[in-house]
Amino acid sequence: LATTLAPIALDELLEVASLQTRLDRKYLIPTAQLAALTQAHQGARILTIDGATHFGYASRYLDTPDLEAYRLAAHGRLRRYKVRWRTYLDSGDRFLEVKTRSGRGLTVKDRLEIADGDDLMAASRFAPRTVHERTGRLALDLSPALDVDYRRSTLLLPSGARVTVDHDLTWRAPHAANALHLIDHVVVETKTIGAPCEVDTWLWRRGIRPLRLSK
Repeated sequence: LATTLAPIALDELLEVASLQTRLDRKYLIPTAQLAALTQAHQGARILTIDGATHFGYASRYLDTPDLEAYRLAAHGRLRRYKVRWRTYLDSGDRFLEVKTRSGRGLTVKDRLEIADGDDLMAASRFAPRTVHERTGRLALDLSPALDVDYRRSTLLLPSGARVTVDHDLTWRAPHAANALHLIDHVVVETKTIGAPCEVDTWLWRRGIRPLRLSK
């Protein structure tokens, strides 16, 4: 994401817009439209760490033997959940994350940081416990189901909303040699406390509507 936007540090971004409970809207747009989106929102600030403005993410999604998490998402159920190990490749930080959907349609994210030497089996009990507390579902026998890698840039808008731009997406089954790649498109996601933000309305005016899309 080539940009002339002003920078914002990670600590400040988390302080003003952590948005762990939020409304997400996702869009699939051609990469060629990113320059216009950036030019239209010069008041935004871009997450910048040591001079870098895009960062590598690796996520391993977990699911039940009957793929309950996948089926709940595919059918748009409100009490759905996702469980993933997420590694921030540039820093090496690793988290076990649980994302659930509240009765009001808001996304709620709970996460547990995993440090070197932590008991991963003990930490993994965090996932089914959190899923049950948030949704009432059991989420038993979770195991790796899908690996997703991508690069991300994060914007903070003047309204306080966050926007992420994910590119170079790849999907593969765990330990598989072959992968699927997203070509010539990026995933733009707006994260707000409810009302549409300025990027949402900019996209809508151009006929680009939110999609039911999950990476």
